[in-house]
Amino acid sequence: MNNLNEPPRWNIQPNPRERGVGGEDGNRWNYALLLPLLGLAAFRWIWTKESQKEVQEVKAKYDQDLSTIKSEMEASYRGTLTERCKAVATLELELEKERQRVEGYRRAMASHSQLLMEGRKSYSCLKERDVLEREKERVVKSGTAAAVMYQALEQENNWYSQATATLKELEGQLVERQNIYCSRTQSRHLRKEMEENMLLKVAREPLGRELDLEANLRDIFKKDTHCADFLNMDKRKNGSLMWVYLKYWQLQITLQKYKRAEAAVLGGKNQS
Repeated sequence: MNNLNEPPRWNIQPNPRERGVGGEDGNRWNYALLLPLLGLAAFRWIWTKESQKEVQEVKAKYDQDLSTIKSEMEASYRGTLTERCKAVATLELELEKERQRVEGYRRAMASHSQLLMEGRKSYSCLKERDVLEREKERVVKSGTAAAVMYQALEQENNWYSQATATLKELEGQLVERQNIYCSRTQSRHLRKEMEENMLLKVAREPLGRELDLEANLRDIFKKDTHCADFLNMDKRKNGSLMWVYLKYWQLQITLQKYKRAEAAVLGGKNQS
């Protein structure tokens, strides 16, 4: 009997010369060697099957562990990404709040500075006017001096009317300039041209030099950015600082009128 798993030389064949009386011993040797070989083949087959089974189990466990780790890492990554996005959004919101707060402080400080300047000018004008009124009362009480002062004031009415007309014209130009500034359709070039013409005109006029109109106009052009609401149709609602200056100039020419009259009276007394 041949064993297919082993070379033919391992099969012990009976000696043909001994096939007589002792021929059965060869068959016994054959069967004695066959049984261990069959056992070894069976063990090898069983061991191979068990090894394959263990390899499959280890591979399945590895795939399962890998899938679990991948899922956990993906979940952790999504969680971290979500937290970072929330943190970035929160920081952007806080930054915008701080920017708005700083902008509000800046506007409040600018408004406070403008109001303080307006208050100082108003106080200065009121103080000068009060001094002028007291001086006027003193002159009126002096009898003849009152008549002389009244005559001097009458003579200054022509200058005062011209100055008032000049300021009225300047007021109209400022209203139109501020309307152009607040307009969404009119060009910046037109406003700049108008501002240059206004500056040239006040620089040539004596009243402009007396009231320092050129410097005041430049201050208005630089700082007066107030505009009424979008649906506003009244041009005179635009502007803020320019109206303060217009009141200040009106008080100034009134004061100049009395000062000129007083100077005329005192000049007449000195000549006498």
